[in-house]
Amino acid sequence: MDDELRARLEFEARRKSVGAGYVLWFFLGFLGAHRFYLGKTGTGIVQLLMCLSIIGIIPLAFWWIIDAFLIPGMAEQENLKAIKQLARENRIAGPKTRPHRIEQQRSVDPRVEEIRAMRRR
Repeated sequence: MDDELRARLEFEARRKSVGAGYVLWFFLGFLGAHRFYLGKTGTGIVQLLMCLSIIGIIPLAFWWIIDAFLIPGMAEQENLKAIKQLARENRIAGPKTRPHRIEQQRSVDPRVEEIRAMRRR
């Protein structure tokens, strides 16, 4: 198995799904399960503690609704973090380098070549 395939398989294993985030948000959102899944452990703990207190339930309800809009961004951020980590480990090759200057194709017509030569001067 080559390195690129191994890196892709490892990324797919680490990749966070938006769908799974929404399922966790809908069923266990008040406990902060979606935030734990999406790598936001600190705010997941805060949501869990707010759920345990009676006063925290009201602000948590608003936070739960707002999180519905934030889940895709959190999943994308976590996936980009996984890509950067794999790149740091030198498992993903960087973009292939391209020459800075592309040579112009030579024309068959000598008049065109004369005009190009005149423009360069």
